[in-house]
Amino acid sequence: MESLSGDHTGDPAGNRSDIRDFLTRASVAMLRAEAGRAPHDRALRELVGELSTLSPDFRTMWASHDVRIRLEGGKRLDHPEAGRLEMTFRSLNLPLPQRAVHELVIYTAEPGTPSEDRLKLLAGWTAPQTSPTRSVRSGG
Repeated sequence: MESLSGDHTGDPAGNRSDIRDFLTRASVAMLRAEAGRAPHDRALRELVGELSTLSPDFRTMWASHDVRIRLEGGKRLDHPEAGRLEMTFRSLNLPLPQRAVHELVIYTAEPGTPSEDRLKLLAGWTAPQTSPTRSVRSGG
């Protein structure tokens, strides 16, 4: 379970084991949610089987039947050029034919924050260059 529970927190204070446990349980609960969405996914079933065989902790967590789906919340993103972006997100499941599901995740920055300024900077980098408009007159 170490691969699921590695230190993703950067917390030097010793709270890592509690945070690691929370992240591990959340990961297993999200995996269970995916298994519910795709009950016939062979690769997913094989992954669950392998983790169950290798990890007593995983077996215990899987047997608890916890399911977690986060549809909204906050996320911190570190962009190599723009820096840290504190974003809110909302996730929408878009059902498609043949039981396929696509997830659309929308990220926004709170108005008036440095994150909004950084996001506008990034948007400006990708905006198409426009040429000056010229006046078109008819009739002559």
